[in-house]
Amino acid sequence: MAKAPAPGRTSEPVIPNRERPGEPKRYEASKEELLSFYKEMLLIRRFEEKAGQLYGLGLIGGFCHLYIGQEAVAVGLQSALESGKDSVITGYRDHGHMLAYGIDPKVIMAELTGREAGISRGKGGSMHMFSTEHKFYGGHGIVGAQVSLGAGLAFGHKYANDGGVCMAYFGDGAANQGQVYESFNMAELWKLPIIFVIENNQYAMGTSVNRASAEDQLYKRGESFRIPGIQVDGMDVLACRGAAEEALAWVRAGKGPIILEMKTYRYRGHSMSDPAKYRSRDEVQAMRDNSDPIEGLKRELNAAGVQEDELKAIEAEIRKVVNAAADFAESAPEPDAKELYTDVLVETY
Repeated sequence: MAKAPAPGRTSEPVIPNRERPGEPKRYEASKEELLSFYKEMLLIRRFEEKAGQLYGLGLIGGFCHLYIGQEAVAVGLQSALESGKDSVITGYRDHGHMLAYGIDPKVIMAELTGREAGISRGKGGSMHMFSTEHKFYGGHGIVGAQVSLGAGLAFGHKYANDGGVCMAYFGDGAANQGQVYESFNMAELWKLPIIFVIENNQYAMGTSVNRASAEDQLYKRGESFRIPGIQVDGMDVLACRGAAEEALAWVRAGKGPIILEMKTYRYRGHSMSDPAKYRSRDEVQAMRDNSDPIEGLKRELNAAGVQEDELKAIEAEIRKVVNAAADFAESAPEPDAKELYTDVLVETY
């Protein structure tokens, strides 16, 4: 006689046999693409270093979360998106995502310093930048809030039938928020065109992911909602781009959402006020020495025949762009006091 299933269990497997995306392949980039990725990652790195300097000088107020170390994620993923068609939303560590989406460094730096010329007219600051023109919908200070909003953006794409996909970034800390799972459920029920990107930089503020998450393999978090997940080397821009290609093919085919867990690392503290004493200098230095995304891409460029002189010329040009952005931000006027409520408060009757 066949044995009956245990109470509370069924005879079905925990994870039903179902279609899954293919294993991503590392992107085979041309020499021109490698150079483009290098320039974009270097721009983010030097921009963030300059932002850190301006924060130290008191020119940037409030909170400021730097993206140093994570550059390959934004550049690799967003290089596969279609500008003007696909949308991006992220949390408060947002400068790198904006730069990777081709937004002018001058208006980003001006926003950081609270100037009228800033992309949000100086009212958003570091954590709440926004550009409907570029389909970049923030910059959000509430942990995990952007995930629900990203599901809404994806619903908008589906409703309008515009072929667009939303890429919603959040961190390993936000992955434990309840609203994230509500969003997963709705996204799969409605087969929304959204890529949930978990930037696992190993620390949620000062707490290691291993201490905060019962399941620290975050790409598995969607399994109970039948959302497939892929774990990706987030320190390799070509691996990131390859994962983006696979994820976009899945979502654009109408198969619903997908999760990408990007294993990455931030070199600086959680924010500019964080001394990051919860990890050793040796740990950070080992990541810099062995896994730095920019140095890794340099080796690819050397193998493709790019000479050191050309790389030095790119470095000089990027520094000029960043310095020009800082000069622009420092010289631009602050918003007029009469603009305090413009674009912020709406009175309804």
